[in-house]
Amino acid sequence: MIEYSFDMIMTLMIAIVLLLIGRFIKKRVPVLERFFIPVPVIGGLLFSIFLLIIHQSGKYSFTFDSQLKDLCMMIFFTTIGFSASLDLLKKGGIGVLKFLILSTILVILQDVVGMGLAKLFGLHQYIGLAAGSISLTGGHGNSVALGALLDKVIPNGTVVAIASATYGLVAGCLIGGPVAKKLLQKYQLSSKEIQEENSDDDIEDTVTEKNLFDSVIVIVLSMGIGSLLSIVTKKIGLALPSYIGPMLVAALIRNIIDKSSYDLPLKEISVIGNIALSIFLSIALMTLKLWELSDLAVPLVAILLIQTLLMALFAYFITFRFMGKDYDAAVIATGHCGFGLGASPNAMANMEAFTNVNGYSSKAFFIVPLVGALFIDFVNVIVVTFFIGIFA
Repeated sequence: MIEYSFDMIMTLMIAIVLLLIGRFIKKRVPVLERFFIPVPVIGGLLFSIFLLIIHQSGKYSFTFDSQLKDLCMMIFFTTIGFSASLDLLKKGGIGVLKFLILSTILVILQDVVGMGLAKLFGLHQYIGLAAGSISLTGGHGNSVALGALLDKVIPNGTVVAIASATYGLVAGCLIGGPVAKKLLQKYQLSSKEIQEENSDDDIEDTVTEKNLFDSVIVIVLSMGIGSLLSIVTKKIGLALPSYIGPMLVAALIRNIIDKSSYDLPLKEISVIGNIALSIFLSIALMTLKLWELSDLAVPLVAILLIQTLLMALFAYFITFRFMGKDYDAAVIATGHCGFGLGASPNAMANMEAFTNVNGYSSKAFFIVPLVGALFIDFVNVIVVTFFIGIFA
């Protein structure tokens, strides 16, 4: 077998090319746009399928440098930390807090159910985590990042997580509408709102060089201080994943600055985080060893189908009732299906599709993105890290 090894620069170049290929394909395949399949997933999975074919031939093998992937993962989780604003949570009111509590309960249930089913099938509990909140509530970003921790114990944690996250993007869109429609008909709900046009929509939110540089400063400082924190905790016997320290430091900096007169360049921080996530995903996905997934096909499908049923029942019986048992709660329920199995864009798509026909809900469009795009990733990482520590 002939082995080809790629250094960091070549690995980055291939990752960027795959991003461009993914963008090109997504623009020309409507179903990919409809289900919000991320560009890195398209290009990366195509390349991993190519590697699968090469692997089956037994003639060639490829290895890639992982340093840049690890750096981008650290940047991504650090930017998540900057989203954990207590002031923003307070401003959102009781509705945001209630929905965050519900979303946290779902995260725990997804992991408990996943681990329980994995044990029932005679698999390691980490497989259940990979097909639990890591991939479903967490999406592809968390799947690759946290999957790397699972890979230290089981050989295919990342592969399972990526497959589960891709499934979740589709399933979240498919079940959201039927759940909300059933609630609408059963309780004879209706919207009394008229959507107001936002006069600020046309104002361009530009990224400036100064703010971009300030973003780099706070991100690097958080990563550096967080890494030192990880070293200290390791010396006292508390071994934390490398991303936890930087993420917690970033959250601390965010809440300290929220109390001051200084404004964090959140737009630029988000841009940097998104770029890091795209590169990180592209590199991680293009190196997936899909051939390791064959033995898990049947149990994985069973686990994911049960997780889908759990999400539908949770949204119908718990989210709807706890959020007020009214029209707004029905819209929130369909949104919860979106990001509880997929991602925040899926949640927005579910709600937009439902409200375009049945009427607007300003409450739902405020609460769901605030929790789904900001707070739940932070909570999910903490919960998953706890479970990983238990079954290490």
